[in-house]
Formats: sequence, C-alpha cells, structure tokens
Amino acid sequence: MSFAQRLKEIREGFERPFWVANGVELFERLAYYGPSAVMAIYLHEHLGLTSEQSTWLIGYYGFIVWFMPVIGGALADRFGFRRTLAGAFMILTVGYFLLGSLSADWMAPVRGALPLFALMHILMLVPALGPAVVKPVVVGTTARAAHENVRSVGYSIYYTVVNIGAAIGPIAASLVRTSVGVENVFLVSAGLTFAMAIVTLLFYKEPGRANEPQTASIGVAVRNLVRVLGNGRFVVFLVIFSGFWVTFWQQYMSLPIYVRDYVNKDANVDRLLSVEATTVILTTFLATYLMRKVPAFTAIIIGVFLSSVSWLILTVGSSTPFIVATLIVLALGEVTQAPRYYEYISRLAPPGQQGLFMGYAFLPIGVGYLIGGRTAGWMLHHFGEVLHRPEQMWYVVSGVGLLTGVLLMVYNRIVKPVSGGDAAPAK
Repeated sequence: MSFAQRLKEIREGFERPFWVANGVELFERLAYYGPSAVMAIYLHEHLGLTSEQSTWLIGYYGFIVWFMPVIGGALADRFGFRRTLAGAFMILTVGYFLLGSLSADWMAPVRGALPLFALMHILMLVPALGPAVVKPVVVGTTARAAHENVRSVGYSIYYTVVNIGAAIGPIAASLVRTSVGVENVFLVSAGLTFAMAIVTLLFYKEPGRANEPQTASIGVAVRNLVRVLGNGRFVVFLVIFSGFWVTFWQQYMSLPIYVRDYVNKDANVDRLLSVEATTVILTTFLATYLMRKVPAFTAIIIGVFLSSVSWLILTVGSSTPFIVATLIVLALGEVTQAPRYYEYISRLAPPGQQGLFMGYAFLPIGVGYLIGGRTAGWMLHHFGEVLHRPEQMWYVVSGVGLLTGVLLMVYNRIVKPVSGGDAAPAK
C-alpha cells in the first residue's frame, strides 16, 4: 500500500465521535495534570498540611483515579457514552471547584465541620471519580468509532493526546499559580471540564457498537476482579511491578516538597514536571524502534532500571539542570518498558483470557500511588525533618526501583509466560 493510500485510509477511517472524544480528552488531561503538578504545593504550603499528610492524600487520590476504571467501563455501557462522559465532566467540575474554593468565606462552615485532613479525603474523592469514567469512555469510543484498519493509529493518537496534556498541564498550572494563586489552578480546571461537558452534549454523538462485545455489568466486573485476583502468578507480578510506580510517582509527590522545602522555596518545580511528559512524546517512537527486537521482559527490566537510577542524579545536585536530567532519564525508562509491559501481561494470562486480564493491567499504577504516598511522607519526614539529610531519600526511592527490577528477574526465572496472546499498548 502506498503512503497516499494509507493517508486516505487514516483520513476516512475515523468517525466524528472519535475526534470529539479525543479533543475533550486533551482538555481533561490538561485539567488533570495541572492540579496534579501543584497538588503537593497546595496541600503542604497553602493549606498547611504536613508533608506526610500531603503525600498520603496525593497517593489516596491517585489510587482512586487508577482503580475505579474497573467499574467506570460498566457505567459507560449501562448509561451510554454520551451521558456518562458529560456526567463525568460535571463531577470533575464540581470536584475541582470545591478544591479551589476551600479558602472562600462560604466554605467556612464546611471547614469547621471536620478536621482539614479528614475533609480533604472527602473533597479529593469527588474529582478522582471523573477520570475513572472519562478514560474508559474515550478508549471505548476509539474502539467503536475507528475502522479496524486504522484502530491502532487511533490508540496512538489517544496515547499522544494524553502525553500532550501531561506536558502542557504543569506549565499552565505554574503560570496560573505564580500569577493569581495556587487555588485558581483548580478553578481553571473546573472551567475547562465544565466547557468539555457542554462540548460533549453539543457535539458528541453516541457511536455504534459495530462488532464490539457487550461490556460487563458492574456485578460481573466485580466478579471478574475476584477471578483475576485469584490467579496467583498474575497477582504476584502486579504486586512486584507496583514498585516501579512507587518510584515513578515520586515526581508528583515528594519531588515538589523536597525542592521547595530543602532546595529553593521559590522554585517553579511544577513547571519542570512537564519535562517528563515532553520527553515521552519526543522519544516514544524512537524507543519503540530501537527496542523492537529486544524481548519484552528484557525491555521491561531495562526500563525499570533506567527509571530507578534516574533519582540518583538528585544525590549529586538538586538545581534545575539536575532535576531536568532526572526527569529525562525517568521518562526514558517509561517509554522503554511501557509498551512491552502490556505485551508481557498478555502472555501471563491463561489462554482465551487475555482481554479480561489486560483490563486489570493498570492496577499497579494505583497501588504504586497508594504505597508511594505513604513512602514519600515517611522519607520527607525522616530524612528531612529528623536527620536533616533530605538528599538521602533518593537512595531509598532508587533502591525500591532497583529491588523491583531484581524481583522481576527472579520472578521470570520461576514463572514462564504462556506462549501466544497479543496485546495493544495502553496507558
């Protein structure tokens, strides 16, 4: 097939719901990664929570975001993509608005009703539910509104859109924070998600199902979760791989507090967080090409080790060049292992159950958030406030990642993946 013919296929292979869904996904990711980049600053500096409380809340928030899509897909199938997507954006609007309005006078009765730490568990739960529903709807729309011959291109577009949001969101958040205040980052996100709710209602048309199988009901989704978690070797792999995400998410949990508490209190660390996603965008295709002949498991190990050693750069220095170098190496580890991780997962699944097991491949991301939040708080307190040697915390972060790599090597010697089974990369 000539390049012109392939370009024609791509141009004609996507229905309007695909472009609308990925368009609103871009702004949803902007609205998500902006607050994520300033969340540690907001909780620790603006609200006055301790470093341990702040990182715990971020971990709790991330766990909900990444665990709930197990149920979100069933909700989308039950109520329809259009209504579910618009509803998710309204939930996000309310959640971001409440977070950004916490200091307002009209919120005084709410602030007085509960201790701040307890109140934040409730308020942060609201916006955490939104991405859990948006993600399966956008991915599902790609499955329904992209022709079979261009569907892989559709998923690549989706993956790129996610990373563009992750790259621009922190920059925009930093500009808002430094000009009109950190709480306004959440209010801007509320405005974006409200606009996307309107766009969805006006322009998004429910895509046809074509040959797509019926999504499981909520009850079936829960039973499938029990079924998947009953597979011992699969669960062990997910638990081990959670260590990678414990180290990876430190960029949003411990790094902002570390830099502003112990390096430079005026540092725009939230803006620097865009470096990681930008590197992913620029290197994904090159990394995929270079690693194409490397076995999946080997690529995973290389990626885990790369991301792990990235944090050791901060033991040498913590100025801007060292932070940028850390985030670049961290991103190189991500793009090295991410596509091959899903391939390896598909081969761990029993024959005929690859699709079911792939649906739970993202659980380590949420577990990594939850454990990482607790770990980050302990490290900041112990190495920073007790020992007054905060730079030593990065030895622990790196050590968790390196231990993960070693455990994966041991695991692979004991458990051999099932031959066969293909998986499309996801994020």
